Parts: sequence; structure tokens; C-alpha cells
Amino acid sequence: MEHWDRELEAAKTDRAKVVKEELVEQDTRFLAVYVEAKNSCLILLSEKEDRLGTLAIAIPKPKDLLGPVTSSVLLGDKNAVSARMFAEYVAAKKGKIAIVSVYLDKLGEMQAQAFFMHLVEKVIQAETEKESTSTEA
Repeated sequence: MEHWDRELEAAKTDRAKVVKEELVEQDTRFLAVYVEAKNSCLILLSEKEDRLGTLAIAIPKPKDLLGPVTSSVLLGDKNAVSARMFAEYVAAKKGKIAIVSVYLDKLGEMQAQAFFMHLVEKVIQAETEKESTSTEA
């Protein structure tokens, strides 16, 4: 029976990790859904409700190469600057492929960047804390 328990626990740790956070600023809800797999991170950033928006991907540089992270917009153009900026930030911070979606309904892209950055930091920190507590247990 212990053999199955160990295998079940190992299977759980190999699965993608999911973190959801929200922030209320200027009477508006800002939401983040963070999914981290072994080689990549996906973050959905949105206003009011969880939605898919402009989608950007960033690939971190290998550690022995200098230069910025490579990124591109995959879908949409409304909030392309923010989507690429957050994708590049996450790819550099986590050292993994990062896909970021940014959806804004009423607020402008520049107004929302600070709120979204706070959410990105929150979900990355929450995931890091979750990893450290699971390895200690």
C-alpha cells in the first residue's frame, strides 16, 4: 500500500501548479491565473473577469548568452506592449517559456500595468512559497 502512496504523491508533484489571485483597485477587479509546468508558465491577466486577451510568448536566453529575452505577440494587438513586457519579465525571472495574456475592458494599458505587475509578483511569490513548503514536508 505504501508503494501506491509514494507513486500518487510523486504524480501530484509532477503536475502543473495553478495559482489564482485578485486585486481591487479604483473600484475594479484585476485577476491573475498562473499555471506553471515543468518547462513553461502561463499567466492570464484580466480586468473584471477571467478572459483571454492579447497573447504574447517569451523565451529566455540560455544562461551563457547575453542579451534580452526573445518575445513575440501571438494573438491580438490591443495590449501588446503589456503582454510582451510581462512575458519577457516572467521568462527572465523563472528561466522558462512564458505565455502571458492581457485583457482590459475599460482601463487603459498604462493605467493597468502597475496593478498587473503587482499580481504577477503575487502569483510568482505564492508559487515559490508553495514549492518550498512542499519540498520541506
